[in-house]
Amino acid sequence: MERVLLVPAGLLTLAADVVVPSRPRGLVLFAHGRDSGRRSPRNRHVARALEAHGLGTVLLDLLTPDEETLDAETGHLRFDIDLLARRLLGAADWLADEPDTGGLPLGLFGASTGAAAALIAAAERPRRVGAVVSRGGRPDLAAHALTRVHAPTLLIVGGEDHPVLELNREALTRLPGPKRLAVVPGAGHLFEEPGALDEVATLAAGWFVEHLAGGTAVPRAS
Repeated sequence: MERVLLVPAGLLTLAADVVVPSRPRGLVLFAHGRDSGRRSPRNRHVARALEAHGLGTVLLDLLTPDEETLDAETGHLRFDIDLLARRLLGAADWLADEPDTGGLPLGLFGASTGAAAALIAAAERPRRVGAVVSRGGRPDLAAHALTRVHAPTLLIVGGEDHPVLELNREALTRLPGPKRLAVVPGAGHLFEEPGALDEVATLAAGWFVEHLAGGTAVPRAS
């Protein structure tokens, strides 16, 4: 069952949609990209797939409602990667202390600019973050942290998203830990093409189950 929680992150609280299965195999915290939030249909699609594999999910708004309004006018907060990373770290630390989530291995799923925040958070919490997945991410915005990311990292990019694909190829060479670049043929930046988002969900579920739960991604019986 999905719960809406207010998650402390520094001096403020952020809204999050949280699902923790009865016997969770791990927990995945989502970092959304620009012009997106916890209600993103793409990330919720991925979250439902992860839940089917026994993983808990936390879809977090990295900006407050007032900041969302301001950012719609200025566009600068979505690119304040250090700010987003600090808030993601605050949420991760809070989840580590909560009874329902504290004992679970943690993964980070980042989209677009949120992927940069996820990579920075992984670099800052190497013992806490067990795996990272980036969807159409901008790892170049976390360039100063890439060489410190030792968590297994999967970079998923659409085959037609040429500029972002090149950025991810370059980032892959700088990641020191287990890593993979998965290219979804024919997909653009938003993975709107038929079957593209399903492929993202399958790749993400496989990566998190392997590296958080130490098993094979086999859907649970409904």
